[in-house]
Amino acid sequence: MADFAAVVLAGGGASRLGGVDKVMLPVAGRTLLDRTLDAVASADPVVVVGPERPTATPVRWTTEEPAGGGPLAAVEAGLRLIDDADGLVAILAADHPHLTQDTLVRLRAALREEPEAGGAVLSEPGGRAQWLVGLWRLRSLREAMPAETRNRPVRALLAPLDPLRIDATTAEVSDVDTPHDLHRARTPKR
Repeated sequence: MADFAAVVLAGGGASRLGGVDKVMLPVAGRTLLDRTLDAVASADPVVVVGPERPTATPVRWTTEEPAGGGPLAAVEAGLRLIDDADGLVAILAADHPHLTQDTLVRLRAALREEPEAGGAVLSEPGGRAQWLVGLWRLRSLREAMPAETRNRPVRALLAPLDPLRIDATTAEVSDVDTPHDLHRARTPKR
């Protein structure tokens, strides 16, 4: 049995990338979505919020109601498909090409050491939280979820939980929002 679930956000319009289906863009031979699913391979269940697409591994699909309600509405929709009341859930955007299973291992270890923390979030250089690379206590999320989620940022839910901030050790915190980001993700490190 897995010791955490996962909600992967795979919606959005990718306007800075010309409206392409961003999560289906390949990086090193795998789509951004599949790379994110690889990072949560040990999670159960894995819920993807967004339009159904082909994936290398089976997942549960859902969308926020109404569609296009934004990331917090997507998180809320994903949580509805997780039965566990007291477990952990990874909340991830599907556009982090360098996210790995090791990232989730570090976040879980941090939460084990701090049982009172509501969650653990990856932190960029300089300490800025990457809200969509985190592991959270389901009970804390559900208790803090506002009644109105449409068009609200995820930090409205997550920041008040005062999560542990775990420094990124590699490019694992990088995401793909622009053509430059995509080029950087596809360029081998030297």
